[in-house]
Amino acid sequence: PSPRSRKGRNGRVMVIAGNKQYHGALHLAIKAAAKIVDLVYVVSTPENLALVKKLKSRVAEFITLDIENIHKQISKMDAVLLGPGLGISPQTKEMVNSLLENYPRQKFVLDADALKVVDKSLLNERIIITPHAGEFSAMFNRVVKQKNIQNMAKQHQCVIVLKGVTDYVGSAQEFKENKTGSVGMTKGGTGDVLAGLITAFYAKNEAFLSASAGVFINAKAGERLAKQVGRYFSASDLVAEIPATIKWAEDWQAEESLTV
Repeated sequence: PSPRSRKGRNGRVMVIAGNKQYHGALHLAIKAAAKIVDLVYVVSTPENLALVKKLKSRVAEFITLDIENIHKQISKMDAVLLGPGLGISPQTKEMVNSLLENYPRQKFVLDADALKVVDKSLLNERIIITPHAGEFSAMFNRVVKQKNIQNMAKQHQCVIVLKGVTDYVGSAQEFKENKTGSVGMTKGGTGDVLAGLITAFYAKNEAFLSASAGVFINAKAGERLAKQVGRYFSASDLVAEIPATIKWAEDWQAEESLTV
């Protein structure tokens, strides 16, 4: 961010997530995103929004919106996360595909339940998807390997983040592997943290770079925690480690630039 920038200029993201049954995914995604961007808008069920409001004094300033207000605000967003904890239903399917169809130039990150209901013909170069191996195979009827990830990214003109022991990030032109991380990251919620991170980076950066940075910082934070406490940490601990991990990466980059 520019030293002269003010609130709102360093990223506005919308998180559309959670339902009456699932609220943890929503909370983790917005807590991660709020570490990076200036403003986080949250769209969910009334039950979830009541819980989110309780986070304000402890985490960041969130702007909560009713589902009916999505269309009034979405075009103002730099990036939108769609999917964690939404649940699989006809309503979810209608909302996901309607948003992609009506806002083809919007930056979207599709995660979790959005991947199970999305019409693949609506994917485009401004969309990042974040499946694990099972979700990838279900979506594309392909096994997980580099050729298939890149082929599907090229065919659908999107960026694919394949989550696993080794993470893969593929686009039509580029491919990266990420081998950082720890076994402690098998716990529930770490994927929601990743989705929030990627969306936050995507607000002011291009898709492949944002996906790669999100994958690396998320996994590196888990690796750093493993050195401190072994595998005994939660997704909330992972969120708390993100600022120090980004600072570590910035310091490393600064040191490298001095030695060149």
